[in-house]
Amino acid sequence: MIVSENQIYLASRSLRRRELLKQIGVNYKILLMRETLSRPADIDETPLPDESPTDYIYRIVHTKAEQGWIRLKQRRLPLMPVLVADTVVTIDGCILGKPRDLVHAEEMLKTLSGHTHQVLTAIAVVVQDKIQIRLSTTMVRFREIGRREIRACLADSKILDMAGAYAIQGIAAAFIVEISGSYSGVMGLPLFETAQVLEESGVTLFL
Repeated sequence: MIVSENQIYLASRSLRRRELLKQIGVNYKILLMRETLSRPADIDETPLPDESPTDYIYRIVHTKAEQGWIRLKQRRLPLMPVLVADTVVTIDGCILGKPRDLVHAEEMLKTLSGHTHQVLTAIAVVVQDKIQIRLSTTMVRFREIGRREIRACLADSKILDMAGAYAIQGIAAAFIVEISGSYSGVMGLPLFETAQVLEESGVTLFL
């Protein structure tokens, strides 16, 4: 059964994704995969040996979608579409997820400095056990980043929750020489692909 409503579950803690959904008029409820941050993560997001960035992000969002639908049924909540998303930064085939600590974040920013990297954001929508996935790929070129600028980035309390240790809507916007692709995808939710797959899943937008 395809649900024809303007309401979904967003399985994400990201405030940026919530704001982006509001831009396209989607009403949502938050579906937390785990009730508290102290609980172990439901999904092991460690890349597999020799796994490409594209294969990795497809696997992660597919698993998140499956787990989200399972949680929905376990909690006996109304069966509405579940939207999940994941973002990774890649450079030279290496996956840069969220930094482990500030030292790791600094290493990531130095790696990105003066180079072009890719931002991959995949979204998945699950309705009645049917999962649809879309992938957004964006090229981003940074200028050289100075030590003082890196320190300013590290002072952001949210940096450990950012793929590649930066947010395009933050200080890092001043480092971007060129971007080719989806700005909202770099933020964490590509709106073109999101609107497309939600409409295909029976969700009415722009109400």
